[in-house]
Amino acid sequence: MSAFNEKRTTHNQERVLRLSGLEPLVITPESNFINVGERTNVAGSKLFLRLIKEEKFDEALAIARNQVEGGAQIIDVNMDDGLIDGKEAMVKFLNLIVSEPDIARVPIMIDSSKWEIIEAGLQVVQGKCVVNSISLKEGEETFIHQAKLIKRYGAAVIVMAFDEVGQADNYERRIEIAKRSYDILVNKVKFAPEDIIFDLNIFPVATGMEEHRRNAIDFIEATRWVRKNLPYCSVSGGVSNVSFSFRGNNTVREAMHSAFLYHAIKAGMNMGIVNPTMLEVYDDIPKDLLEHVEDVLLDRREDATERLLEFAETVVGTAKESKVDLSWREEPLQDRITRALVKGIDQYIVEDVEEARLSVEQPLEVIEGHLMTGMNVVGDLFGSGKMFLPQVVKSARVMKKAVAHLTPYIEASKDKNTKAAGKILMATVKGDVHDIGKNIVSVVLACNNYEIVDLGVMVPPEKIINKAKEEQVDIIGLSGLITPSLDEMVFLAKEMERQNFNVPLLIGGATTSKAHTAVKIDPMYSHSVVHVNDASRAVTVVGDLLHKDSENYKKSIKLDYESFREKFLNRGKQKEYLSLEEARKNKLQIDWNPSDVKEPSQLGIQVLEDVDLNLLRDYIDWTPFFRSWDLHGKYPDILKDEVVGEHATDLFKDAQVMLQRIFDEKLLKAKAVFGLFPANQINGDDIEVVTKGEEAIFRTLRQQSKKREGVPNIALADFIAPKESGIEDYIGCFCVSTGFGAQELAETFEKEHDDYNSIMVKALADRLAEAFAEYLHKEVRTNYWGYTDDEQLDNTALIAEQYQGIRPAPGYPACPDHLEKLTIWELLDVEKNIGVTLTESLAMWPAASVSGYYFAHPQAKYFGLGKITQDQVADFANRKQITLEKAQKWLAPNIADDH
Repeated sequence: MSAFNEKRTTHNQERVLRLSGLEPLVITPESNFINVGERTNVAGSKLFLRLIKEEKFDEALAIARNQVEGGAQIIDVNMDDGLIDGKEAMVKFLNLIVSEPDIARVPIMIDSSKWEIIEAGLQVVQGKCVVNSISLKEGEETFIHQAKLIKRYGAAVIVMAFDEVGQADNYERRIEIAKRSYDILVNKVKFAPEDIIFDLNIFPVATGMEEHRRNAIDFIEATRWVRKNLPYCSVSGGVSNVSFSFRGNNTVREAMHSAFLYHAIKAGMNMGIVNPTMLEVYDDIPKDLLEHVEDVLLDRREDATERLLEFAETVVGTAKESKVDLSWREEPLQDRITRALVKGIDQYIVEDVEEARLSVEQPLEVIEGHLMTGMNVVGDLFGSGKMFLPQVVKSARVMKKAVAHLTPYIEASKDKNTKAAGKILMATVKGDVHDIGKNIVSVVLACNNYEIVDLGVMVPPEKIINKAKEEQVDIIGLSGLITPSLDEMVFLAKEMERQNFNVPLLIGGATTSKAHTAVKIDPMYSHSVVHVNDASRAVTVVGDLLHKDSENYKKSIKLDYESFREKFLNRGKQKEYLSLEEARKNKLQIDWNPSDVKEPSQLGIQVLEDVDLNLLRDYIDWTPFFRSWDLHGKYPDILKDEVVGEHATDLFKDAQVMLQRIFDEKLLKAKAVFGLFPANQINGDDIEVVTKGEEAIFRTLRQQSKKREGVPNIALADFIAPKESGIEDYIGCFCVSTGFGAQELAETFEKEHDDYNSIMVKALADRLAEAFAEYLHKEVRTNYWGYTDDEQLDNTALIAEQYQGIRPAPGYPACPDHLEKLTIWELLDVEKNIGVTLTESLAMWPAASVSGYYFAHPQAKYFGLGKITQDQVADFANRKQITLEKAQKWLAPNIADDH
């Protein structure tokens, strides 16, 4: 009993706001500011309002998608308009979001001033959402009633600083209403305090009215009071309100938003509605403008408003200037070295480190002194969000060039006792060939004085184990992109436990998640296991794990994963699933008509050798390219983003230079094979393919989660005409690659200590492969198959998939089973025709390759399979003629936890 009480106490000490869409969003004291997107608010976006009025919900969904891609961690949905049926629009829009995994992954904020709309939204939204908002303006009875219902629906809530008297417009009223609301919610309603978010009213400043002078500072001070006196709560607000007086002068508004956020976040504001394009970097605000802005925000002068209004006239229309400035070459040696590292300038680093070498007794002192001083600045700037990943990788290039110059002198002095902060083994697990993310993390850690032992890709567990022992590493980091990699990580954790390892295990890669790490890997290893979702977290996590007082951190991670695991497993038991038989009865019903089926212009297999890469330039989707460098935002808007625009533009310019070199020197080779074949749906979920008189079978999987009435449980086979219909239908499949030559080119740069261009080559090869898949799909639609021979779409429309037909890929949401690649490889003879091979975990090599199917029916669409039950797993094993154990292994991520 005492152990139980101790566990509960520990959990209570770590109460944090936990929200979720398809993915969890855990807001801890260490979390950065949480940005809420407001463009799906009819009051905040005229475009969104028009689309909802005109019932153009697909275009409205695109706005939501753009917000998520642009970095919004929560999206605010509001349908309050006199010409809209708000309740109907809210329900319809939220239901549509559910079927879009790239949107539904983030939590929803249901925003309305009408309770019936909020409750309608609560009844259909998935995950744990936020209600925006309730208040005491209609009295305690209504407040309590609504709060109880929100609690029953399992949502968090925003509480406005508003009561029966009116809105709180000064410090005293803000804390009075917040305290009263908190006491009612926590003591009477028994509402979890960590699920309470206070909106303390951000009002404009510099209006010329005396009573508005303290609007900003009162909000900031009230925020500080709430975070100190009302435990576990969060504070939010709409930041753009503060600069309302300066509409039309974006320079001043951006500075006001950044300065306000700087002080409000320090006081405890941890989330809010902010337009990232209307933010200036705080450190980059001109000092004279900042002084005038902060005089107003912090009410530091009687004449602050007048002075800012006057000063604002001098900054209208000013633009940021960029000049080449070599005056830094006159600065002291350490300052020059630090600047070269921070700015990624390698032209002068050899002469500077040579000067440094001549000034010390041992060459190693240059690394431990001059260079590490500079890299510490890089680490601090990166950790505080003032530098971004591409710049850090450029810093590493400068560092490596400097070390390469010093290495012969160090060896000659026979003093090799380097003082690394720790030794970290990094590896992409067996069967997986993707390493861009791993390489970026390695570079970032190396920049922070960690020694990296990089074993590369497709590394078997015994090699990882043996090398870790041989090198006596302090941490092992595992990376993986494809689903089978998850099993490899579980196996390695078990093996580390069996061999009594005690070093922490880091888990990262696109397929990994905190959920999988906590549920599947952490229980297998009694020592620390930590999921690292991006490079910026790696340094902090590694530092915490290797700190001399790390035991408390390690225990907290274990307890957090234990708590997460318990909730995750219990959550799965609440979901309802249909039996496979019931799901098949609820399949997508298509009224099959021969006119919907177009016979391909060219049946059979086609091979494209050495395709001109220049053809692919216009088909590149650049948004994922920036994401691979941890720069989040949609292209081309990201190039003008006030936070990362400058860095994104520099990266983009470098990419264009490298891309042109690839084209001009033919450094990469593009190959493709595809086939179009007669096909029919058989046995409900199978697709029979006929080629040269022989048959091949594609096995598809069917959604089993219980749907609302009228919504089908889809399988890809539904998009192909059933054999009993008497209609001969068709299917295609393909494999493209632009990876031939990429590994060799990357290794050439690595030998030159140029990780930046090594990573750049791989990232561009990946983008070209996706562009090739897009280009080929268009050629198939308009030429080889010809079912949309009049298609006229630009690249933006292609990226938005506004064409007829789909090209899903094995391993992706609609068909997560990688085993079907084997059928594609056999049907197209991929390895013989273009040389792309499959690893034992069915990853493609070269890595910059894409494979999949072609479906042409007008109703074919992308969807997510979701979780399935063991009856479908057993059925799939029987249909594939494989063991149940093998089917369970390959389908593990999609098997419902209580099945």
